Amino acid sequence: MPPARTLYTQKVDDCLIARGFSRFSAIGRWGMLACLLAAVPVAAGAQSVAPAQATITAPDAPPAAVEGDYQLGAADKVRIIVFNEPSLSGEFFVNTAGALSLPLIGDVTARGKTLNEVAQAITARLKGGYVLQPRVSIDVLTFRPFYILGEVNKAGEYPYSTGLTVDAAVALAGGFTYRANRKKVFIRHPNAEQPDRVDLSPDLKVLPGDTIRIGERYW
Repeated sequence: MPPARTLYTQKVDDCLIARGFSRFSAIGRWGMLACLLAAVPVAAGAQSVAPAQATITAPDAPPAAVEGDYQLGAADKVRIIVFNEPSLSGEFFVNTAGALSLPLIGDVTARGKTLNEVAQAITARLKGGYVLQPRVSIDVLTFRPFYILGEVNKAGEYPYSTGLTVDAAVALAGGFTYRANRKKVFIRHPNAEQPDRVDLSPDLKVLPGDTIRIGERYW
């Protein structure tokens, strides 16, 4: 940025030219006085520099719990905190056997259990000669993926996000094919033997581990 003095002088000269005066003429002295007064705010503004604004980025928050009493399943990632016991705390995946492999106490069954039930099971195991009056907290960091099959352009496995709807799942899978039935959808929950055939609506929710199948229309 040019010095304030340079900006000030340039502003005065521009003002005189605009008024048809000369800096060195007698009448131009009165015009110069008016231009000097008009140029003062420019010099003052040039000397003050606005402080830079700091940008604060909030840390990523863990996903909110899904509706109801969420039951854990394979590929869910959880954070377990045993208060005052950092060596027993950490982040763990539910393995394919449906268990959490934890330090000191080994495998703890997690599949089909709520967070509160798993916390109680860990607490009971730690009380068995390991930790005096253990306090355990557990929360989900990432949910297991969902699957979408049938009449979509990119069938497959996709990461689950809280509040996911079938419409959003279809969008992740590249949208419907031209043969897709856009009125009905089949959803099988992880512990169900058969899928449910339900009406497709904008607020139809998907749960972690669900398998969605988009059928074919016949007309």
